[in-house]
Amino acid sequence: MGEEETTAAEPVTETKPLSERDLRVSDDEREHVVGVLQKAIGRGMIDLDEFTERTDRALASRTRGELNAVLADLAGLYHPAAAVAPAPQYAPPVGYGGYSPGRRFELNAKYSSLVRSGPWIVPPELVVRNKYGSTKLDFTEAQVQSPVVHIELDAKWGSVEVIIPEHAAVDVNSITDVKFGSLEDKTHSNGHMGNPRFVLSGRVHGGSLVIRHPRRGLFG
Repeated sequence: MGEEETTAAEPVTETKPLSERDLRVSDDEREHVVGVLQKAIGRGMIDLDEFTERTDRALASRTRGELNAVLADLAGLYHPAAAVAPAPQYAPPVGYGGYSPGRRFELNAKYSSLVRSGPWIVPPELVVRNKYGSTKLDFTEAQVQSPVVHIELDAKWGSVEVIIPEHAAVDVNSITDVKFGSLEDKTHSNGHMGNPRFVLSGRVHGGSLVIRHPRRGLFG
């Protein structure tokens, strides 16, 4: 009588498909990210110490997810296929077709009040003309289209209030003409790293410019 052969049942395993974030990266992709970090320094988005630290992480990355994490907080500087999480999107107004590249969008407040707040769409370049009026630009929930927003001010005997998110920063070094007026940066972010970065220029005559973060608390 022959020996009975027994065959052990092989365990059934399921293989989940890899996502884009789990794919391995090449040396060329790592070097590309290092080049992007160099551009970030030029834009004032990171400093030299951050560049060194992020470069080390980029060169040590094995997957697209790890590589993209190096750029995740730098607006517009990431590999689309390796995105960690989509940026918040807001529905544009009815009939909105986008801002034309290179076009400066103007806001005018003459003997009146002008407010932009909530999920409004911010173009790369803004001109604010304020004469005997008040202007309030609240970027807290705004959809900013570029890492740097240029705002040119022409304020005459009026007030301008600019509200930026905690992670953003301003640059007011180009405002060199303040006459019979005041400029107050309550965020203390001028010249610091931030994303996005709001670069203000122009003049303030007989009025005030206040830059602040969102107020916290019940009555903020």
